[in-house]
This record gives sequence, C-alpha cells and structure tokens, in this order.
Amino acid sequence: MRFSLFIHMERWDDVISEEQHWANLVELVQLAEAGGFGTVWIGEHHSMEYTASPNPMPQLAYLAAKTSTIHLGAGTIIAPFWSPIRAAGETALLDVISGGRAELGVARGAYQFEFNRMAGGMPAADGGKYLRELVPAVRKLWEGDYAHDGELWQFPVSTSVPKPVQKPTPPIWVAARTPETHEFAIANRCNVQVTPLMKGDEEVQDLKNKFDEARKNHADADFTPQIMVLRHTYVHSPEEPEGWRAGAAGISKFYRTFSAWAFGKKDPDNGFLEPMPEENFAERPEFELENIRRNSVIGTPDEVIERVRGYEEMGYDEYSFWTDNSMTHAEKKRSLQLFIDHVVPQFAN
Repeated sequence: MRFSLFIHMERWDDVISEEQHWANLVELVQLAEAGGFGTVWIGEHHSMEYTASPNPMPQLAYLAAKTSTIHLGAGTIIAPFWSPIRAAGETALLDVISGGRAELGVARGAYQFEFNRMAGGMPAADGGKYLRELVPAVRKLWEGDYAHDGELWQFPVSTSVPKPVQKPTPPIWVAARTPETHEFAIANRCNVQVTPLMKGDEEVQDLKNKFDEARKNHADADFTPQIMVLRHTYVHSPEEPEGWRAGAAGISKFYRTFSAWAFGKKDPDNGFLEPMPEENFAERPEFELENIRRNSVIGTPDEVIERVRGYEEMGYDEYSFWTDNSMTHAEKKRSLQLFIDHVVPQFAN
C-alpha cells in the first residue's frame, strides 16, 4: 500500500491571507514527503475559495523546488477546460522541472457552477466525452508528431514541447465511477482514481469490483493498471476518546459547503459561499456525525490502521489521505503527523 496526500488551499473566510494558506499547504506537503508519502495531488477548481486551485500545474511546479522525492500529481484537471496540446505541454514541463515526478489525473468535471463560467454553460454531464478524447491525444503528443481530427478538437501536426522525462510517458490517472469509465481507463493504459465521497466502505468495495471487472475484460493487456482510493482522513489521539467529533464536524461542514456549491441557489460573495445549515440535512442520515465517523476514515491510529488494512486487502494500490475538511492548519498538521508516526510504519513493506 502506497500513501499520497490530496490537498487544496481551503479558505473559509478572509481572516487568513492567501499567502499564509499557501505556506500551510507547502508545510503539509513537506511533512508528507518526510513521512514517506509517494505523491501529492492537487486538483482544479474555479472561483471557489473553499477549494482554491485554478490550475494545479504552477502549484506543483513550485512544490517541485521545495521537495525532492514526492511525485507531483494533477489530481485532477477538468478535461473540457483544457486542450490536448496544453495538457501535454504543461504536464511535460512539470516533469522536466521536477526531474521526472509528474503524474496527470483527468476528470470529466462535476460542478455545473464551473461549467457555467468555464464552458459556456455546457452540461457538466457532457464532460465525459472530452475526457475520452483528451487522454489518448495527450499520450500521442508526448510520443511525437501527431495531428488530431476529433469531434471536439482539431489541430494539424503538433507535438508536446517539451517532452516528458519519464519513459514511455508520465502516468495518467482517470477519475472513475461508472463501469464504462473504468473500462475506458484500462483500455487506454491509465490508472484509476476513485472516491466514495460521503459513502462507506461498501461503496469502496463496489468501486473496486468495477475496476476488477474492467481488468478481466482486458486480461490480455501488457499494462498493469493501479487503483487509488481517496478518503477524508482524520486521526486523533487515543487519549481523546471524543476526538473523532471534531473531525466529523469538519467533514460535515465541508460537505454542507459542497452542497451549497453543487445544489444551492445562492450566488457566492467574492468567492465565498456559506455552508448549508445543518437543519437542511435533518433527513439525511449520512450527515449525522456518527455516520460521518463510520463512513470517513476517522479514529485513533489503531482504528485507522484497521480501516486502511481493509483497503489493502480489497486490493487497492494507493491510499490518498484527503486533508480537505474545513479544520484549522494546526488540526490538520496534528492529524497528518499521527498518521505518519503510527499508520505508515505498519505498511512499510
């Protein structure tokens, strides 16, 4: 089992500056690298302060100079917002800058809010066809001269400049949920990222089953795909038996804010949007703190070890520690350090 860190700048108000939030992110990444994490993942979101990340590439390029071993993953770029030439060139440049540590994750996109601003109001559900056309085109551009005449993009003979350091190419990961996307990823020599969001381990197993079925359908391939599970994670001291409540409350706030952006009717105020009130979710059992505790990876080191061991037994190759949870930097740092000190060593082999 490998470990990675999934992280964004989280701004919930303007009390802390953007500069300080960025410094906090860098500190957590360096802590993760020193603790044996293999990759840091930063995604793409627009006009949302609670996940401030308009482009993961410059952030990862900065981190390349502040780290030495950890891989630098765009997790994920939103396919409809990129062209194949841009995605290939920027990822390859990151690979050169970092000495061969770039990894590219691609997703179809989720928030209609972003599509209304970045793609002329295109339905977010249409993002899948952009993903399916972008991924193979990026790989061809990394390999050399390539002309593209697709449904969505057309361009004459072009190539990635620069070329990536990693051979044959940097790893590509596809964010997958449906069987069709798992099939596409493996057929196109991509690894797979999955997240159950607020759902429990039954969803984690279901996603792994879809991956396994897709692998069976491509059993003759000479490529062995990897699968990563992304989970909100909060570790508290055994001396604090009620310590889990802070983590569950933080994740509740995160998803009530997610709901405001995804389903709410209010316009944001200068990039901020208040979380939906708790009473709006009185009939939603997944928002009860006990259920958030059960479905997310929250607990003492021993409890978290047991959960991660379960994912290892399911056959997951990578566990990604998701830091986004609306908690303070000090709380996040303490949780990550407990994970590094007590959980990571149990999977050292």
